[in-house]
Amino acid sequence: MTTLTKIGNSQGIRIPKPLIQQAHLENVELELQVLENGLLIKPVNNTGREGWEKNIEEVISKHKGMQDDGVLEDLLNDSDLEDWQW
Repeated sequence: MTTLTKIGNSQGIRIPKPLIQQAHLENVELELQVLENGLLIKPVNNTGREGWEKNIEEVISKHKGMQDDGVLEDLLNDSDLEDWQW
């Protein structure tokens, strides 16, 4: 259990470390959501794009100088439309 503590013009709470660890709230940005009977504190899920830049750089470096002929040719080749009647 904890109580509100005055912090400047605001108020805050102290959360015991075991609860922080159990709820995976360490060193993450937090989202606060007001519920009917209280306040929900949860970590912000920013992992969707985490590491994308590094992964893209690795893929580019592994395939440097290579050309993806199959996909590019398929997109640019309209020969299959020659038999089509408009």
